[in-house]
Amino acid sequence: MIDEILKDAEVRMNKTLESLESAFARIRTGRAHPGILDGVLVSYYGNDTPISQVANVVVEDGRTLLITPWERGIVPDIEKAILKSDLGLNPAVSSENIRLPMPPLTEENRRELTRVARAESENAKVAIRNIRRDGNNEVKEFLKEKEVTEDDARRGEELMQKLTNEKVEEVDKRLEKKESDLMEI
Repeated sequence: MIDEILKDAEVRMNKTLESLESAFARIRTGRAHPGILDGVLVSYYGNDTPISQVANVVVEDGRTLLITPWERGIVPDIEKAILKSDLGLNPAVSSENIRLPMPPLTEENRRELTRVARAESENAKVAIRNIRRDGNNEVKEFLKEKEVTEDDARRGEELMQKLTNEKVEEVDKRLEKKESDLMEI
């Protein structure tokens, strides 16, 4: 029973780490990468659709993304969606393609993006701790119903804490990597 609780907690904590990675991907560094556009939705036949599902997004050079829509008629919609997003990017539109140059980050922008990354990592840590709390509550519930011994319950809580510490450490490592990416000139 305790092993099942630990496995469930680990799966949920790993999903939190995946969520953190996708949040970090949306925080732009000075380099171009298609993940920046993951949160941008285009109105496509009345549905909000991610850009990656209506166009090919590739890195043209280190600071430029090239967006090639699969239908020419959607170019203005993609441009509008990028301008409406809070990315602060200005697309250069031709008849068939959209070029998205990444302006170099100022020191102030870098610090602000670092603050955003720290907030995202703190949210991930809170989520991981909440998962630990839920797991510990399940263990206590089993103990209350006399389905596990006190020693097993204590061991389960210790293992849950160890798992939590590992995942929080992983969040810190990922934050450190993102901060170094952001501060790199």
